Amino acid sequence: MSTDASTNAERFIVVTGGPGSGKSTLISRLRAAGYPGTDEAGRGVIRDQTAIGGSAVPWVDAALFAEAMLSWEMRSYRLAAAETGPVFFDRGLPDIVGYLNLVGHPVPAHVSTAAHRLRYRTRVFVAPPWPEIYVGDDERRQSFAEAKRTWAQMVETYTDYGYEPIELPRASVEERVRFVLEALL
Repeated sequence: MSTDASTNAERFIVVTGGPGSGKSTLISRLRAAGYPGTDEAGRGVIRDQTAIGGSAVPWVDAALFAEAMLSWEMRSYRLAAAETGPVFFDRGLPDIVGYLNLVGHPVPAHVSTAAHRLRYRTRVFVAPPWPEIYVGDDERRQSFAEAKRTWAQMVETYTDYGYEPIELPRASVEERVRFVLEALL
């Protein structure tokens, strides 16, 4: 796995925040504009585990869910290394640390090691809680209050891991795309 900070970290851009704040919509629009992007680990793991009756979902086994997300994110990182130019990540490895802290589970050393070693661009975009667009569903079972706590935890976690959180505006997807691209120049 290529972990060269001078080549990967500078072009690997994370969008994080609480659930239902428009992260995936932003990533989808950036992908439509031709930029490579990753799928969110949490939603992917929940979808896959639900389809097979697995227990690696947050409402059954939070620690197992975190391990599945870790594998997903490490694979996403490895696959992104084969891309050229900027790659947009729908969350990153520090999100797993933040999730474990949020649910009161200890952070295993290997999870912290992965979050320290596999780096992203220092400026991380954080989607703030936005009640007007928040919608729960079968995979997003958190209340809006939990979404706000998640957002605060992600800001704290990324800061603790040496990142600079940049809050996305509560604006249209087009305006958010413009904001992100201008901030990268």
